[in-house]
Amino acid sequence: MAQKKVIIIGAAGRDFHNFNTAYRDNPAYNVVAFTAAQIPDIADRKYPAALAGELYPDGIPIYPQDDLEKLIKELEADECVFAYSDVSYSTVMSIGSKVNAAGADFTLLGHKQTMIKSTKPVIAVGAVRTGSGKSQTSRRIIEVLMERGLKVIAIRHPMPYGDLEAQKVQRFATIEDMEKHKCTIEEMEEYEPHIVRGNIIYAGVDYEAILRAAENDPNGCDVILWDGGNNDFPFYRPDLMVTVADPHRPGHELAYYPGETTLRIADVVVINKIDSADFNNIQIVRDNIAAVNPNAIVVDAASTISVDNPELIRGKRVLVIEDGPTLTHGEMKIGAGVVAARRFGAAEIVDPRPYAVGRLLETYQTYPDIGTVLPAMGYGAQQISDLSETIERTDCDTVVIATPIDLGRIININKPNTRVEYSLQEIGRPSLEDVLADFKV
Repeated sequence: MAQKKVIIIGAAGRDFHNFNTAYRDNPAYNVVAFTAAQIPDIADRKYPAALAGELYPDGIPIYPQDDLEKLIKELEADECVFAYSDVSYSTVMSIGSKVNAAGADFTLLGHKQTMIKSTKPVIAVGAVRTGSGKSQTSRRIIEVLMERGLKVIAIRHPMPYGDLEAQKVQRFATIEDMEKHKCTIEEMEEYEPHIVRGNIIYAGVDYEAILRAAENDPNGCDVILWDGGNNDFPFYRPDLMVTVADPHRPGHELAYYPGETTLRIADVVVINKIDSADFNNIQIVRDNIAAVNPNAIVVDAASTISVDNPELIRGKRVLVIEDGPTLTHGEMKIGAGVVAARRFGAAEIVDPRPYAVGRLLETYQTYPDIGTVLPAMGYGAQQISDLSETIERTDCDTVVIATPIDLGRIININKPNTRVEYSLQEIGRPSLEDVLADFKV
């Protein structure tokens, strides 16, 4: 049979994993290119030969997704594999139509080919959309397991935005480890909450190598906790699958790829943010869970917030900074910062858009529906500089920081500021403790 030429359509995560598990050592295929979207400045690199394996001594080029139709023709591609997450069905099939029109097959790989089996018990946490509360849920599960005396190693969905070869396997046990690995703000937002709680977390590019390192971590490992990214399904075969649903975006659980897949394979579904969501929207989510996964255990939960200096909010004109990806491709209109500003009596939420500079201006142009909040974009030094300048320029009394990390550690904020933190709190029964009581280690 003739060798199939393949382009993998991705965003520096699932695409590399699909290649590693389904194509890297398979002589029936020749992966001629990756394309990159969703994340700035990740195209125009190479998937290095050291990671690509013996069949790819020159590595594999990565192009912007905008070049896809041209690449199909120029590279004579037979098949295009869609491999990134948190994308509406209409967007996925629009890309599929472009691929088909250019003459190639359009493929979505399932978990049979891409999930890796661990030697340790695995609990996976995913979600129906970015910003649903995966990290809160992961931390709560880890707390419950650690109370049982278990050693839990977290493994985070990939975010390899830098030197791919250097990021093959990354282990984070201290804040200094994030500096050593030159983490972006987006990476720190995911790793730091684990680190400050004394939990070790792994990430990187080659997720079989990462898994084997975690299983044999020098501090010991009883359980692997897969901390998912966007609304992707796990890279590892879970013994317990927990999916988080978000009633602030009712109906999205059945309208975004691959969030519905993540919902359908769940053993447990956590309906988060019940404390701040509309009752009718909560019911829509319940009905959709029952329709596609009636055997799942449903846990009700609140996303509880705490503010270190609420007096800086009451009666003040505040600038709210929220997690970047949640506001951009996650399409969230409000987050914990907005909720805190409203609850603690802010006089006004200041619109930062008139004050935005540089790459942040581009972000608002690309995602015009972000609204009157500031996304904490920090994929590179320029974005961090632009974020700092935008904060400085904004006419406000107080900066409300609702990012998962201490943003003041990364940039100098010369204005009164207060930090909002949030955690998962189950409401009633069953709780995550009830669910995990039957989890065998």
